[in-house]
Amino acid sequence: MAENAQPKTVIIGCGISGISAAHRLFQAGFHNVRILEATARSGGRIKTAKLGNTITEIGATYIHGPSEENPVFCLSRDFGLLDPEALTEENQAKAVEERPPLVPNWFSSSGQRPIAEHMIPAVEMYDELMEDLQRIKNGEETPWTSVGDFVRSESLVFVQLPQRAAERWKDKDETTRELLMCAISTLLKLECCDSAAHSMDDLDLVGFNFFKNLAGLDCTVHSGMEALIESLMSELPRDLVSYNHPVRCVHWNNAGSGEHVVTVECEGGERIAADHVIVTIPLGYLKKHHSTLFCPPLPVHKLHSLQKVGFGTCNKIFVEFDSPWWDPDCEVIYLLWTGEYDPSEQVSDIGKSWMRKIVGFTVHQPSERNSHVLCGWIAGHEAEYMETLSEEEVRCAVTELVRSFTRNLTITPRRIVRTQWFHDPWTCGSYSHPAVGCTAQDLENMMEPLPSKGTQPLQVLFAGEATHPCHYSTVHGALLTGWREADRLISHYSSV
Repeated sequence: MAENAQPKTVIIGCGISGISAAHRLFQAGFHNVRILEATARSGGRIKTAKLGNTITEIGATYIHGPSEENPVFCLSRDFGLLDPEALTEENQAKAVEERPPLVPNWFSSSGQRPIAEHMIPAVEMYDELMEDLQRIKNGEETPWTSVGDFVRSESLVFVQLPQRAAERWKDKDETTRELLMCAISTLLKLECCDSAAHSMDDLDLVGFNFFKNLAGLDCTVHSGMEALIESLMSELPRDLVSYNHPVRCVHWNNAGSGEHVVTVECEGGERIAADHVIVTIPLGYLKKHHSTLFCPPLPVHKLHSLQKVGFGTCNKIFVEFDSPWWDPDCEVIYLLWTGEYDPSEQVSDIGKSWMRKIVGFTVHQPSERNSHVLCGWIAGHEAEYMETLSEEEVRCAVTELVRSFTRNLTITPRRIVRTQWFHDPWTCGSYSHPAVGCTAQDLENMMEPLPSKGTQPLQVLFAGEATHPCHYSTVHGALLTGWREADRLISHYSSV
């Protein structure tokens, strides 16, 4: 195809989805491509930083399901970005259902330090609960709408010791039973982090099973996930991306207006004519700005689906200590709040209680002597509130939290770094989930191009993690959707 005869494609967003779409198009010989990026950097919700000499992932952290089915794993492997243990056949064959078997330490707000083996009954019961959830495939099978409804009504009646627990734990003393119930509450909070949801009440019961896991034990890119972005960008033309170019409006269906049917209007006033636009903007931004971002507006059915797919916040708080207060082999720290059985209960003063939503910490390997870093996880409205505080206020709150749980008043964090995805104007949150009322058809509608019919189809295409029907919220889901939309265009031109 001659260069001047090629269709002109504009990609909005230079995250992994936009980059992968451009990469695919270039490989197929489509070179009339331009990426518009609102910020000054590539990567989107992939962002690597450092706390001291410790690599911290401000954005995406894990390659979920690192196996041959996962393109992010395969690309990272081919670029030489993975540690040897991640490449072993044993690692790739493990099926962990998004819950890697980490060595835990448990700490209680009452000052107790439960032995990890004593918490196993709670973990086993929680795993059974997840298995019960996975059996629900359609709404006709259950009278409940949300995961929270199911948890309270069917499996875990929080106002009293549940029947299942009463039978299973009848040989336990009252203190142990209480700790086990608190442990289940903590694990439910962890599930909220995995889904970027405020509570399990926000997750559709049937939709909870739309997500598909890939085999493999979660791993990380040893030099940071941004290294993958840099490697992919190195294979594209240097002038492909226009940075600091926010898009004001995508004018589509401009029949009879000239050679091109789409015009991308930028905030700075530039107007770019195109045959196709691939929109990879995060769902949080689309929810907030769709009414002005598309002209004509999105079709009603697509707009309804955009509103029904959930998009929430999961934040991280990286904390550096001079010395560890956890065991040498510990990989994850869980916090148990005594007396808390239902984490979805409403709180009257989020300003005083936001720390209760911190589910615990994952442990980073020491990068240097006397530098020990933990990553705290928090989701929902409390995560959004945390963003409004100063870094010093967050550091003081974490100090108080750790001292309270360890009963060690000498522990003092050296410094912290926290993420603020909800208040990032270009993301407005972290990642997507099937909210209550979301159906499989809504996820299909998210990826539907505009217009779907007519003499000039595929004017506006949609990619990004929220447009994948079963790998949403993941890096590989975002990448796959970029390939999908590029392939849609490639297939279109191969058949005309």
